Amino acid sequence: MARNVLVSEEKSVAKSVKEMSMDGDEPPSKYVVNLNSFGSNDSSTVIPIPIIDVSLLSSQGELEKLRSSLSSVGCFQAIGHGMSSAYLDKIREIAKQFFALPEDEKQKYARAVNESEGYGNDRIVSDKQVLDWSYRLTLGVFPEAKRRLSLWPKDPSDFSKMLEEFSTKVKSMMDDLLRCMARSLDLEEGSFLDQFGEQPIMFTRVNFYPRCSRPDLVLGVKPHTDRSGITVLLQDKEVEGLQVLIDDKWTNVPSLPDALVVNLGDQMQIMSNGIFKSIMHRVVTNTEKLRMSVAMFNEPQPENEIGPVESLIDETRPRLYRNVKNYGDINYRCYQEGKIALETVKVTDHSDQK
Repeated sequence: MARNVLVSEEKSVAKSVKEMSMDGDEPPSKYVVNLNSFGSNDSSTVIPIPIIDVSLLSSQGELEKLRSSLSSVGCFQAIGHGMSSAYLDKIREIAKQFFALPEDEKQKYARAVNESEGYGNDRIVSDKQVLDWSYRLTLGVFPEAKRRLSLWPKDPSDFSKMLEEFSTKVKSMMDDLLRCMARSLDLEEGSFLDQFGEQPIMFTRVNFYPRCSRPDLVLGVKPHTDRSGITVLLQDKEVEGLQVLIDDKWTNVPSLPDALVVNLGDQMQIMSNGIFKSIMHRVVTNTEKLRMSVAMFNEPQPENEIGPVESLIDETRPRLYRNVKNYGDINYRCYQEGKIALETVKVTDHSDQK
């Protein structure tokens, strides 16, 4: 059943991304994007991505570096997180093993139409939607009681164990970062973390990017900002592809084998009243090599109302965003329609502000 409903979503595309990749086909128009819709594609200028040792955030110097990085570019490469090279390699290997399975085996975990969890590619929400050149396995990991274990792969046999362990480690790092981010702005440690609620949502997305014959026309992931509070990404060890928009230029994020890429999502920009940035990013395709990555997203409980911390609102910095609930849905719709979600929750009239 799941396989059939997934295929029905793709009925307008004669072949799957995997088949087109293997055959070296010219991508159909549904995959062709306007690469100039955001930023310049001139990559001649190399802008370094900050590297932060998260084990040193008790020091004022590293804390100031964290604040500077998140208020300027909204992302950094995290080292000192306590996960060894061998451990991160094991996570990468398990992800690759899943995507190397026969298609019939992967389809056992296919997502249903209008659902986000499971194996597949884009949910179709608009006739004008441009499709990503990728496949992904999306799984909810927290709250634990809401895990849909029927979608967690049985092969590789240690997939579930490693995912649970990795997500627990990453969540602990995220919680520590939220406390440190508050301290960096001279706020109470729980100013951001408390807005996530008792049962924040965390899900993982294992991404697989097949080879593409036209990387000049097609993206693995379209330009977007994340709906999350914080996103943590384990990149492919050998193949780069993630790009972030800095100073209106697309900048490659180097693949550092022992680092985890941390970027903020829209909900953190809202909570910080625009001090911290939710960075625009995309994934480019490659003619020669496959690429994988493992992303972890942390979001407040959907029913929680989030908004700018009151002490970050004053005469010099008025409230920039209204309080919102279930921001994830707002962001997803805007992403598929090519809109910037944050623009839809901006405060436009400051006459009643402090």
